[in-house]
Amino acid sequence: MIIIPEFDAFGPEKIINVYHPKTGMRGVLVVDNTALGPGKGGIRMTPTVNAEEVAALARAMTWKNALAGLPFGGAKSGITADSKKLSPAEKKGIVEAFAKAIKNHVPSDYVAGPDMYMAEEDMRIFSNALNSKKACTGKPKDMGGIPHELGSTGFGVSHATFVAADHIGLDMSGATVVIEGFGNVGTFAAKFMEEAGAKVIATSDSKGVIYNEHGLKYDELMATKEKTGSVTNYRGAKVLPNHDIIRIDSDILITAAIPNLIGAGDVDNIKAKLIVEGSNIPMEENLEEILHKKGVMVIPDFVANSGGVISSYVEFIGGTEQDMWKMVEQKIRKNTKEVLERIDDSYQRKVEMNIAKERVLEKCDFCRVDL
Repeated sequence: MIIIPEFDAFGPEKIINVYHPKTGMRGVLVVDNTALGPGKGGIRMTPTVNAEEVAALARAMTWKNALAGLPFGGAKSGITADSKKLSPAEKKGIVEAFAKAIKNHVPSDYVAGPDMYMAEEDMRIFSNALNSKKACTGKPKDMGGIPHELGSTGFGVSHATFVAADHIGLDMSGATVVIEGFGNVGTFAAKFMEEAGAKVIATSDSKGVIYNEHGLKYDELMATKEKTGSVTNYRGAKVLPNHDIIRIDSDILITAAIPNLIGAGDVDNIKAKLIVEGSNIPMEENLEEILHKKGVMVIPDFVANSGGVISSYVEFIGGTEQDMWKMVEQKIRKNTKEVLERIDDSYQRKVEMNIAKERVLEKCDFCRVDL
């Protein structure tokens, strides 16, 4: 059964379901809104992905790209398959079949990228199948790709943090920072926080939390993670259960790993003055509003972690790594400032959504404006 997503004033514009009998490939492309440019969003490959899920993700990309200030609309695609059960040859055939099935929409309506269980080499396959480097971003470096492993998302999270800290009068020199998750985003956030003079006092991975009120050293954290597989082996730090990370007394909490980290029962235990969402959906929107009313500033994911999609745009236009650093810093600082300058009684995400909708409506000649 095909689940049809709801339609509203902004879209979706197109829902394309595709099937390839020979490979058994089943997929869906949802182009949500192209008022600002071709829809940008990754391809995810999971056994359960469907049109409803892809449509929700495509809408999120409409707002994220608009708020990032990019000439991209929102889109997303999905391939229904279990990549863990596929041989490399089988996966290659499925990706090629999907690319060719949607070729009439790429890149005019849709620019792909890697998402769940899709990586650089899959983007090479997708791009080669269509003989177009513009077909997707997230390609290998030898094809002009700009790897996210360079730290574009963590770099952007750091600049959102600097702008927000300045807005609330918090001096980064000596500020205490807790970083949930020491993966790609968290490691780079820790590096840039330390370089700014802040003191990272806690971080975590799947094995647990480490805490030292006197601070943790970035180089030692990286060496510990690389040599032992977990930051919990860092010398001179107390090991705590994972969920305790949000209760640690600090100036800044940066989320950089799991969704739904903060629940309704956690709000009264949060001591940070500023929360920067480097991860996607670390809490429900109503909790952001409650924290706003309690005097805690929250910089939502749409602004804070958009460094990755900005990096993708630089790749799309053939820019360099140096161009990427410059654009991520400029756009995230600008957009964070705009959100903060427009806050009155509204919480930050509501302001962000208003800005994103305004930017789309300004260019959209097919959207209904009587919202």
